Amino acid sequence: MEDPAAPGTAGPPANGNGNGGGKGKQAAPKGREAFRSQRRESEGSVDCPTLEFEYGDADGHAAELSELYSYTENLEFTNNRRCFEEDFKTQVQGKEWLELEEDAQKAYIMGLLDRLEVVSRERRLKVARAVLYLAQGTFGECDSEVDVLHWSRYNCFLLYQMGTFSTFLELLHMEIDNSQACSSALRKPAVSIADSTELRVLLSVMYLMVENIRLERETDPCGWRTARETFRTELSFSMHNEEPFALLLFSMVTKFCSGLAPHFPIKKVLLLLWKVVMFTLGGFEHLQTLKVQKRAELGLPPLAEDSIQVVKSMRAASPPSYTLDLGESQLAPPPSKLRGRRGSRRQLLTKQDSLDIYNERDLFKTEEPATEEEEESAGDGERTLDGELDLLEQDPLVPPPPSQAPLSAERVAFPKGLPWAPKVRQKDIEHFLEMSRNKFIGFTLGQDTDTLVGLPRPIHESVKTLKQHKYISIADVQIKNEEELEKCPMSLGEEVVPETPCEILYQGMLYSLPQYMIALLKILLAAAPTSKAKTDSINILADVLPEEMPITVLQSMKLGIDVNRHKEIIVKSISTLLLLLLKHFKLNHIYQFEYVSQHLVFANCIPLILKFFNQNILSYITAKNSISVLDYPCCTIQDLPELTTESLEAGDNSQFCWRNLFSCINLLRLLNKLTKWKHSRTMMLVVFKSAPILKRALKVKQAMLQLYVLKLLKLQTKYLGRQWRKSNMKTMSAIYQKVRHRMNDDWAYGNDIDARPWDFQAEECTLRANIEAFNSRRYDRPQDSEFSPVDNCLQSVLGQRLDLPEDFHYSYELWLEREVFSQPICWEELLQNH
Repeated sequence: MEDPAAPGTAGPPANGNGNGGGKGKQAAPKGREAFRSQRRESEGSVDCPTLEFEYGDADGHAAELSELYSYTENLEFTNNRRCFEEDFKTQVQGKEWLELEEDAQKAYIMGLLDRLEVVSRERRLKVARAVLYLAQGTFGECDSEVDVLHWSRYNCFLLYQMGTFSTFLELLHMEIDNSQACSSALRKPAVSIADSTELRVLLSVMYLMVENIRLERETDPCGWRTARETFRTELSFSMHNEEPFALLLFSMVTKFCSGLAPHFPIKKVLLLLWKVVMFTLGGFEHLQTLKVQKRAELGLPPLAEDSIQVVKSMRAASPPSYTLDLGESQLAPPPSKLRGRRGSRRQLLTKQDSLDIYNERDLFKTEEPATEEEEESAGDGERTLDGELDLLEQDPLVPPPPSQAPLSAERVAFPKGLPWAPKVRQKDIEHFLEMSRNKFIGFTLGQDTDTLVGLPRPIHESVKTLKQHKYISIADVQIKNEEELEKCPMSLGEEVVPETPCEILYQGMLYSLPQYMIALLKILLAAAPTSKAKTDSINILADVLPEEMPITVLQSMKLGIDVNRHKEIIVKSISTLLLLLLKHFKLNHIYQFEYVSQHLVFANCIPLILKFFNQNILSYITAKNSISVLDYPCCTIQDLPELTTESLEAGDNSQFCWRNLFSCINLLRLLNKLTKWKHSRTMMLVVFKSAPILKRALKVKQAMLQLYVLKLLKLQTKYLGRQWRKSNMKTMSAIYQKVRHRMNDDWAYGNDIDARPWDFQAEECTLRANIEAFNSRRYDRPQDSEFSPVDNCLQSVLGQRLDLPEDFHYSYELWLEREVFSQPICWEELLQNH
């Protein structure tokens, strides 16, 4: 008889106590059948059209402004307008705002800022609402949405020129330090939107100013362009001995996550933080320009292609079928189960032999039901992810490597016309020559890549080809410079570090960076659609829940849409913020990037992203959690319609949700950044059974999303085993066609030395030691370091004046007793040592 606990023969216990009684054994097939039917319903016969999505720094201008407001806040638009009109009538007679000359408008704004300097919170709030109405575009005097957006930009530039941002920054400091509001929110059983009124008004004005001024247009006058650069400089650098604005927002995030300020409107904080970082450091296209400039400064050859343009020119592939997705658990099913399906598998492999990349047929209509091993593997993976995410502050996760079986190479006919130029690292050339010399000569020459004596002619040609495609990255140069500075600190002198906005931001974040990363991941976990509600999770809905909960079904439906939209916007802002930080820090210095990424890994970012994708990702991307008639600026021009089922369901007609697809791509890019060239983290992808999760994401027919999924699958193919590769030949072919090649990277067969088990813990520890050495050398400047001058003169040392506390003489005798008389001194040992 077979052992019931043998691999691949039985699933987890059917009953909850794990005893596996007789009734439990009978119930197990029913549970598996339910699992199959549920999967067929959620992921079965879905024909996703190719999504016409253009990736960029952000969505359209109107969409980015509308996401600032929740639908619960719509009533406040009228309140803002009323506060402005009451104040405006007392200052200006017989005219409207748009009828005033620019000088009169500036004079009125100066008066508004003066009226903000009052003690009464109610009066101050009314004036702040009047300023917010100006930033929102004085919609009461506009006839169309275009007019509202135009006057919103005009008014925001005018507000900035009159010093409004610095005034609101002072008010924001006051509200953050308002202990009365914090204690009041802590005492309440449920925090609502009313607890954050002042903060929401201040943050809304600041967000509108940042977003409107950040937006560049060719028709902008010269004064606006000058104001934009001045504003960018103010936000980037420490002005008036204050920290950069982004650090203040980071501190708000950590204070919110610590539970000390549950009333903070966290969505507005995160949106503003993302836009400030993008405005000050630059977006994705600006990053590409900075990369080209930095390579030229370091004397490196120019890039072979513009990665953004290459991705834009790609076409989406037809998703592979979810059939025969074996090998996730690295355990092959027993031969008895394979015999009956050998014929059908051979037929399927014949169909998948070549990549029919633009095949439009429905791959899911002939889809076979998933095997029991797949279902158990998926269930085990989900339980593993849930366990890892219970505590984000756990110790670093370094999973043990699985055992590897020898794999045989297989020949596959690949299509031509690859989009990327292949790259070769210096390490790859050295490794190739080391193996060749061992084989033909019997000894090696270390890192010498020029001496080819004794090697046959084909090896000469191979080395020549490898050197033609050699790629030296900016990170390689930075690591080499760092090694030289560590070896020769005296002869090379002190490093000159340019004070760029990225460098200043890193210096400010350095000592609190672990807390910042943990706080962002906690909020991301709470906003993920796959997260289960837990009593100890943070409440991210404080700025969306109304004071009085809905009493009708329609009101409940509206609030449900609002809550889902709120979470989607939070996911979008955090994913883009983290990706921007990683990319800018990597360009600034590789060890800054490694420091941030290592803390993200230690805080369980990898299982968190995998848990996010462990859902029907196609449904998430096509979700319509929006009510178009309630979106800004539409809701300010038209009268709000009566709440009906039709008005709630009347959304836009687009085939997908831009922000959700944007978030998914950014999370995949983030996961790629964390795992690339890190074998220990790649093994985490394998241990958490990410292959079936990622493969399901290929059903979304969008080229950029598919590219980053295929990159993640390519990283781990060598670890997944031969059976997985045989069963997923269409995915393997897609990887070959879409992902960049490393010439001697044996990713498809698993014969590479990197696929063998090794000490992954040591890899992370070595990296951590290098990061700490970099941070200590560049940012820690203690006065008593070994390179600081030492005063050996007894008289000058004793003659130095020390500043003692005012009350020191009261406790002087106690200090003498504790620090001098009661300390035993071994004079003989002291003399011997000196």
